[in-house]
Amino acid sequence: MSCLALSLQPANGSDILLQTREWFPPARALIALHAFRQTRLAFSNKSPSSVGATSSSSSSSTAEPSAATESIGDDPLSASSGQLIVGVESKYRVVYRLVNSIYVLGITTADHDNSINVFECINIVNQAVSVIVTACRGVDVTPEKLARKYAEVYMALDIVLRGVSNIRLAAMLSYMHGDGIAKMVHSALDTEAKIRGAETWPAVELHSTEHQSNIEAFSNASFELPPETLAAGDQKVSTIVPQSTIEQDEKMIKAEESEAEKDPFAASEAINKQEDLVGGFKKTKDPSATDLTLALAGLEVTTLPPAEATQSTDITVEGFEGKYGGIEFGSEQATLGEAFEGFTDAWGGGLDASEFLENKKVKKQEGLSGLELLQTGDSAAPTAAAAGADGGKSLENLLVKSTEMKGPEMYISEEISAEFRESLLARVGLMGVVYLRTMPPKVCGDKDTEFSFRVEGTSSVKRFVIQSSQISSLGNGMFHVRTAPSEEPIPILKYSLLPRLTPLPLRVRLIKRLSGTLLSVMIQYVSNPELLAPLTDVTFVLKLPVDPTLLKVSPKAVLNRSERELKWHVPEVPLKGTPGKLRVRMPLDSADIDEELEVVGYVKFSVQGATSLSGVCLKPATEGKTDFYEVNHRYQSGIYTCN
Repeated sequence: MSCLALSLQPANGSDILLQTREWFPPARALIALHAFRQTRLAFSNKSPSSVGATSSSSSSSTAEPSAATESIGDDPLSASSGQLIVGVESKYRVVYRLVNSIYVLGITTADHDNSINVFECINIVNQAVSVIVTACRGVDVTPEKLARKYAEVYMALDIVLRGVSNIRLAAMLSYMHGDGIAKMVHSALDTEAKIRGAETWPAVELHSTEHQSNIEAFSNASFELPPETLAAGDQKVSTIVPQSTIEQDEKMIKAEESEAEKDPFAASEAINKQEDLVGGFKKTKDPSATDLTLALAGLEVTTLPPAEATQSTDITVEGFEGKYGGIEFGSEQATLGEAFEGFTDAWGGGLDASEFLENKKVKKQEGLSGLELLQTGDSAAPTAAAAGADGGKSLENLLVKSTEMKGPEMYISEEISAEFRESLLARVGLMGVVYLRTMPPKVCGDKDTEFSFRVEGTSSVKRFVIQSSQISSLGNGMFHVRTAPSEEPIPILKYSLLPRLTPLPLRVRLIKRLSGTLLSVMIQYVSNPELLAPLTDVTFVLKLPVDPTLLKVSPKAVLNRSERELKWHVPEVPLKGTPGKLRVRMPLDSADIDEELEVVGYVKFSVQGATSLSGVCLKPATEGKTDFYEVNHRYQSGIYTCN
């Protein structure tokens, strides 16, 4: 700092006040003050030694004038301000200012590399002068007046020594008379902000919060203009825009519609076109059109193979003896049944629509495999009638019936993630989504789906998030849905569970042992006995640290060398019983041996059932009223790991 101490020293008498910084010893400040006093008295020829020397010299020779006699009454330090370097071993720079008969002193180190800002020290001394002038109510500063306001002056100089702005100094000086020390010290904290016109943060924090909430509300708000307003706007635009521009837009729209991709299964326009046989032929006067040589000029005729190619090749290799290849033309004619053999059962069953009908065993008919139906007469009528009665149901009607919905359907999809370290559960989380499947737009048209429902079993739920544009909360677990029909399921509600209340369908433990160059890994798994149904089709994936050269697994597993993964497929994990074990053993190279080998296991499963894993269930808002149908819920594994 530029100023280390402040002091008030009268011209005659002891020092009134000394205020120092925390790290500057007061003893050194007193040494500097004593040196300043001695220098001041020496210059003014008022020190005791100087007085004694003057009296002795006057007795011996009074006629000889001396330098001390000539400087009587000439005090070089009686100027209004200045600075002086004092001290022998430790030198200090004393910046002083004389107010009436009181010296206001600022003490700092005497530097020779200009590392100390002297002007800042002078500014602090000037602020100290303002303090004592205000305390004495004028420039008539005396030790008696300073004694009356000693506490205020002491506290004010302490604040000035540590650095203070002119705005705060003015506020401190205004509180010096009549308001007390506490008012002077503590009321100046926000004074600079008040004088500059700024407000404190607690005063504007409320406005900032309100402004932020308004921004969020307006950003999430959505509204639709009424049809009357849109019609009025279109009418106004039609009067402003030139008619030619509207016609050009209509032509562009028609061109785009014509260029649009047509349905490949749509009926052809040629059906409605009248038959025109004669008019379709156009006569040409080109004589080359009747020339057959020109028409056959580009025709290529493949040549027949030579006669030797029709002969077969004799093979005498043991076990493969016989004639191979060649073309043999026989004169024997196959019967009609032999010619069509293999074309029964609707060409091998590839395109038979009866496969999608009821599984009834059809009696194989004797004869020519359906050709006898070509006969005419009354005997064919019963057969055709029976065929119409059995196969009258179309495939399209059956597909519509299988996907027919009675009403809106709702189900819950949950994803659980967990991380096991050894046998301890490190992290767990469950996220659930409630989906709504509305009636298809082809069935209900533009009619909105609207009903209320309630959610039960939410004691373990941490928080709910709703799709505000389609669902609203009525309180006490009640919700109201209103949405347009959609072909895809709509997520309307999301929730997460508290980690300590999240159920675990499967506990997994990974054990890793490294004996020399042999790495052994075992995965133990056990099901939660409180599950309603056992887990099926569970996949365990083990990420290997290196690409194995030799591998021994139990039970059998599938190795993916590109991904360095080992997969086990477990058909079913029983609810009760001994834990399952998956073992693998592999040798490692000496360069790959490391105590911190990373071996991570992943578990993948998916379950569908009548209840959710978390226990959350959906119920109608009113008992006995069926506004929606609750279908099978499902839950699956997210990031389910063990290491």
